[in-house]
Amino acid sequence: MFNAQYFRTYLTLVETGSFTLTARRLDMTQPGVSQHIRKLEQYLQKSLLNRHGRKFTLTESGRRAYDYAVKLFAEHEQFRHSLDNESLDSGECRIASPGSIGLMFYPFLLGYQQMYPGLRVNYSFAFNGDIVQDVLKGRYDVGIVTDVIKHPDLSYELWHQEPLCLVVPADFTGTTLADLMALGFVNYSDGINHAGQLLRANFPEEFRSMGQVPRQGFTNEVSMVLDAVARGLGFTVLSRLVLETSPWQRQVKELPLPHPVHETLHRVTPIGSELPKRYAQLLADFRDQRRHTLYGFSEDPGLSQ
Repeated sequence: MFNAQYFRTYLTLVETGSFTLTARRLDMTQPGVSQHIRKLEQYLQKSLLNRHGRKFTLTESGRRAYDYAVKLFAEHEQFRHSLDNESLDSGECRIASPGSIGLMFYPFLLGYQQMYPGLRVNYSFAFNGDIVQDVLKGRYDVGIVTDVIKHPDLSYELWHQEPLCLVVPADFTGTTLADLMALGFVNYSDGINHAGQLLRANFPEEFRSMGQVPRQGFTNEVSMVLDAVARGLGFTVLSRLVLETSPWQRQVKELPLPHPVHETLHRVTPIGSELPKRYAQLLADFRDQRRHTLYGFSEDPGLSQ
C-alpha cells in the first residue's frame, strides 16, 4: 500500500546520508527508519540501497525513487501553499536568485518577515540554470534570473534593471582602457559578459573583446570578487547591488563612465501558475525601493532602453 511517510523517510535518509541523522530529524528511532525503508522496498519490490556497514549507496531503482520523492513532495508543497493565495502577510515565500541579487534581496525579505511574523522565508542563492530547474520542479515559486533560459513550461517577465559598475582599487588613477588592461580583470560567473557589455559601450574604438584583457583570477562567489579588487589585483564589472553590500566598498571605487549599461533581471515562474498575493507585494516593494535609491523615484530609466 502507498504510504507517503515511507517516501518522506527515504528522501530524508538520502539527503542526510545517515540513519542516525534521519531518525533525529524525523523524531523517530533508528529501527523505525530502517522499517520504513524495508516497507518501501517491499512496496516497490525493488532494492533501493546498497548497504556497506553503516554506509550505503543508491541502486538505480533507489536513484529513481529519490527523484520521484523529490517531485512528489515538491508538488505537495506547491499545492499546500496554493491554498493560501490571498494573504499579504502570511504564508511561505519560496524564492531563488543569483548571489548578486540575493545579497540585498534576502536581507530585505528578512525585514519583511520581522514586520509580518506570519511570513516564512525560504530563499536560495543559486546560478541561473539551477534556478530554472528548481522552479520547474516546484521547489521554488519564483526565480529571479539574469539570463533567460527558454523552456516551454516557463514564463519570464522583465522585473528590474540594475546598473553595472566598473570597480577598481581605491588608489587606481587610470582612466583609459589601456590603464585597465595593465591592471587586469578579476572574473566571476557572469563577469566576462558584464565586462564585455560595459567596456564595449564606453570604449567602442579600442575594445574588441574580453580576449584582449589579461585575467587576474576567478571566483564563483560574486560577493568575494571585490576582495581581490581591494587588494589591487585587478578590476571587475558587477551589479551595483554587489558594490553597495560589499564589506570592501571603502577599499574600492567605481570608475565613472559616460554610457550606463544595466543588468536585466527577470522574474521566472511556471506557465499558468498564479502567484499568491504576498509575492506581488514584496517583489514590487523591493523593486520600488531600489528604483528610489538609484534614481530618486520609482520609474527605472533602464527599462526604456
